[in-house]
Amino acid sequence: MNLGRVAQILGITESRLQGLQETIIRESAWPEPRLLRFEKEASGIEAGTVVFENGEIVFGYPKIRRPLMLAAAIKRHFSGPIAVEEKMNGHNVRVLSVNSEVVALTRGGFVCPYSTEVARRLVPEELFMRHPELVLCGEMVGPENPYVAKDIYPTDSIDFYLFDVAEKNCRGTFGVHRTHDLAEKFGLKATAFLGEFHRDVAFEKIKQIVIRLGRQGREGVVLKDPDNLVSPLKYTSSATNCSDLAVAFGYYNDYALDFFVSRAVREGFQSVEWAESEEERRKRAQQIGESILMPLVETIKRKQAGESIVQRVRIRVKSLQTARDFEYHLRRSGIRALFDPPMPDDDSYLIGITKLVMSTNDKTQALLDGEMW
Repeated sequence: MNLGRVAQILGITESRLQGLQETIIRESAWPEPRLLRFEKEASGIEAGTVVFENGEIVFGYPKIRRPLMLAAAIKRHFSGPIAVEEKMNGHNVRVLSVNSEVVALTRGGFVCPYSTEVARRLVPEELFMRHPELVLCGEMVGPENPYVAKDIYPTDSIDFYLFDVAEKNCRGTFGVHRTHDLAEKFGLKATAFLGEFHRDVAFEKIKQIVIRLGRQGREGVVLKDPDNLVSPLKYTSSATNCSDLAVAFGYYNDYALDFFVSRAVREGFQSVEWAESEEERRKRAQQIGESILMPLVETIKRKQAGESIVQRVRIRVKSLQTARDFEYHLRRSGIRALFDPPMPDDDSYLIGITKLVMSTNDKTQALLDGEMW
């Protein structure tokens, strides 16, 4: 690996790169290909940036900022038309070809064995044969998503939806219209394009879209400049905020405090900006309260009855080796999980996974036994 060339592409000095290798850059030799992974953001280089052994670089996908007062943020952030796409609720992956092999990177820069098998099944080989330089940024969603299982999308298994396209060794992405053109050309699914609006009328249009998506149990929207002249913004529905709280309070000691607080704060700002009536606000408050109390009570009662607090998910694999590799991948990510025996299902295997939620288990039992908070 030519460190000088790598440093030049990253936009830093070679000595700075060597210094980062001693602090935040981690080497990964499994699964292949070998790579260096930026564990944290540094020197303007996004976390999750990957340098492969062959010298190719894939920059981390940047975090998307979130406004709380949408109308004000639109006027402050955008100067031209605003393209609106659906924000999907799954896990973020970057799919690319390395040494003629398709791999899928997690947001943190790991090669995920399960996501890689899914990508190899869903992304046409022709795409990377014709465009080996491309990096497909997308969301994997569906009930057989082991990270975020959702049954609100039109699949019984797991699907890949393209939302952006980048190139190796380059920062930036293609933009909305080029991304959707590429998806159509190669028969890929893409996140729904919900319209393009002038900034002066965008707020009301987007508000109505978010309300509609919320009624469908969908997550929300991503607002983009069509030509990527400014960074995108994301905005979520109340239904998603409440759904997130319901999940988190079921495993209350395994989530950071900011996860709970940020979603509650979003609800307050949205209620004010949408000028809700007292009746509408009380309904929102009731929904938030139920999202907090009901799953928390259920967790306490289950532990009181002697049950373990666990998360149940499932995956579908073509190869049992993928399942074994994915089990190791979860373990190296700090997730304790038990895999059920594989169940043959047509030309694949369906495998249930029990994720052990140790912190909430231990804390709930201790509190039930009289420990102080």
